[in-house]
Amino acid sequence: MKKLLVIPAILLSLGLFAQKFQLGLKGGVNISNFSGGEFRNIDKKALVGFHGGGFVSFLLGDNFAIQPEVLFSSQGAKLKGAGSEENFKVSYLNIPILAKYRFNGGFYLEAGPQVGFKLNESVPNNTINNFAKNLDLSIDAGLGFHSRSGFGIGGRYTAGVSKVGDFNSETINPDFKNGVVQLFVFLTLFNNNRD
Repeated sequence: MKKLLVIPAILLSLGLFAQKFQLGLKGGVNISNFSGGEFRNIDKKALVGFHGGGFVSFLLGDNFAIQPEVLFSSQGAKLKGAGSEENFKVSYLNIPILAKYRFNGGFYLEAGPQVGFKLNESVPNNTINNFAKNLDLSIDAGLGFHSRSGFGIGGRYTAGVSKVGDFNSETINPDFKNGVVQLFVFLTLFNNNRD
């Protein structure tokens, strides 16, 4: 008899918990570049990449939420010097943890820290060994719109606070950081209690 009561209790608790969070998938475009540092006789240009992954949004009342995410992100920059232009790409597993303020009409603002773990890098002709460090720290800020149906769009800027690399080079001072503009679409589940 006790076992029969446990099953409804578990289902009820899951149902109550589902009222307080949203699961989501997201993906979009990255427009990235390196900021700061000294690039002698080298021009920096934005590199177009992509990002995608999932998130959980923990709802705290009607207007606030905490949203951890796990995202694959392809970023870097185009460097042009001596008549050639090369892509310097670094792929990260990024984990932002965002505080969100949700307005009643569906618009939201978000901000928070992000830690990135390097997955791989693509540097032309092995110009620099270990171009990017294994850990990248950033601050994120963004805005967007989330509909009652669960579909949403957004934009975010990621400002690096740690150096991308730590290497020796005659032409590049490695004291530069990642800067990424992200434009994305997303879809959430468990939207029945959303204002």
